[in-house]
Amino acid sequence: MLSAIISAVRAGDIAVALIQIAALLFVMFVCMPFHECAHAYMAVKLGDNTPKLQGRLTLNPMAHLDLIGSLMLLIIGFGYAKPVQVNINNLKNGRKSFAAVALAGPVSNLLLAFIICFAGSFFNASYSVRMQLIYQFFYFGALININLAVFNLIPIPPLDGSRILTLILPERAYYSLMKYERIIMIALFVLILLGFLDKPLSFLSEWVFKGINFVASLPAKAVFG
Repeated sequence: MLSAIISAVRAGDIAVALIQIAALLFVMFVCMPFHECAHAYMAVKLGDNTPKLQGRLTLNPMAHLDLIGSLMLLIIGFGYAKPVQVNINNLKNGRKSFAAVALAGPVSNLLLAFIICFAGSFFNASYSVRMQLIYQFFYFGALININLAVFNLIPIPPLDGSRILTLILPERAYYSLMKYERIIMIALFVLILLGFLDKPLSFLSEWVFKGINFVASLPAKAVFG
């Protein structure tokens, strides 16, 4: 993501660079907290008050942001916030509820992406240069939200996708995997920084964006033709 901003500046597209920065800050301070609050809300609804007791049932970004995860978002467009702690023993339906709590975060980002695409489609329908610049904010905001959803669904600890593995793996195998959470996460960071995951993650994000944007843009197309 940082490379895209630098490229825009070098090309003289200062307005586009500023819009990209604004979209990143919007995602960091609004969408990422929404993601974590969705985890907390789902956990509390399903019987575990741990997130509420730890002050995570809030949209206050200061309760959720993680330094490294935020830097990753700024640099490569994929990142994460501070994981919400959940006690699986308090959940009503055990592993099924644990998976539902994990899914709540990525689903919230996809929902936000849909809303942003819907709003942005009305600006995109205009041929005004100013309206097109505003649309760029919505475009980047939706795409980064989808990046977050796709990234967090990777089935590697401590990402949300690894929590969903509780529905597939035997309990002993799952907890054996979680013992290596730090090592696996470091390896994931290295792969991302070296660029090995850029193409597959970007491909998936673009594919999801096209689908969401197509459906969300239908009302604007019906109005403006």
